[in-house]
Amino acid sequence: MNAIVLKVSNGPAEGLNSRIKMIKVRSRGFRNKERFANAIYFHLGGLDLYPDGITR
Repeated sequence: MNAIVLKVSNGPAEGLNSRIKMIKVRSRGFRNKERFANAIYFHLGGLDLYPDGITR
């Protein structure tokens, strides 16, 4: 109903959730929640970690 009335979609949230689940599956488990959160920030944070002068 919200998608029709408000013209909003939960697609972006579902996509993000899917990417987080793939991190969890590929890692085969984390020892604690802090390391899991760090992995999510690292992979999905959108940070540019390349040094200056190096292109991808």
